[in-house]
Amino acid sequence: MAVDLTFFALSVVAVWSGVMVFVVDSMVRATFALLLSFIAVGLIMLLMAAPYIGIALIFMMAVEMMVMALFMVMFMMNPAGLNPMNMVHQERLSVVAGVAAFLGLSVATLASDLPNDPLPDDKQAIVDLGFELLGPSMLVFETAGITLLATMVATVVLSARDGRYGRADEGSMPPGLEPGGRPAGRPLAEETGGGGGGHHHHH
Repeated sequence: MAVDLTFFALSVVAVWSGVMVFVVDSMVRATFALLLSFIAVGLIMLLMAAPYIGIALIFMMAVEMMVMALFMVMFMMNPAGLNPMNMVHQERLSVVAGVAAFLGLSVATLASDLPNDPLPDDKQAIVDLGFELLGPSMLVFETAGITLLATMVATVVLSARDGRYGRADEGSMPPGLEPGGRPAGRPLAEETGGGGGGHHHHH
């Protein structure tokens, strides 16, 4: 009973956070909503006796979503990826495609005759799966791990005091919205008569 209730609770969280990806008004919030959905799905995999897939999903998506959020904060023209913006393009087509995919997957899952053939207690299925997947591909996985680590280190370095547009405490400015135009973001302090009195301009 507890497993069933946990399954339904995680299912609600997964679907709700998936919907919030398209409801929230910033890329960073959408990224964390998607991360929550992936974590809920990973925990569902654990409940379904698929620990390898569940743990791999949580670990991979946690790193990927965090790196994505950090890069959005650093490099998006929309300051920090936090200002309100429309998260959905071609809204009608997106809604139709999303509903159709959800219904199709739901029907396929409910209508499928899922196997119920438990393994013997002495069968080490996860160990065998690990050797099958990682045995001939260990170098690839290790290389991918080093690449992700280098990406995270580079992200921290690029977001440090000496940023992409100069030192953070020396009035560094982002590029203009048009070539040679004024810097994007708040008006310059000398134009507004003080520092910190400017307002964001949204187009």
